[in-house]
Amino acid sequence: MKNRLRVLRAEAGWTQADVATRLGVSRQAVNALETGKHDPSLDLAFRISVLFERPVEDIFENPHTIR
Repeated sequence: MKNRLRVLRAEAGWTQADVATRLGVSRQAVNALETGKHDPSLDLAFRISVLFERPVEDIFENPHTIR
C-alpha cells in the first residue's frame, strides 16, 4: 500500500527507530511499511495517524478508490 510515512517521518526529523519506539513496533516493521512490503493492521494505521496528527487518508492511499 502506498503511503507518505517516509515523508512525514523526515518532516518530523525522526529516524525509523524513533517511529518504531513511539509505535511499539520494530524498526524493520517501519521499514517494511515505508517500502510498501507490508500493510499496516487497522490498529497500527490508526496509531500512525495519531502519532503524525493526520487522518489515515492523508497517510495511506486507498487502493480501492474509484477514479
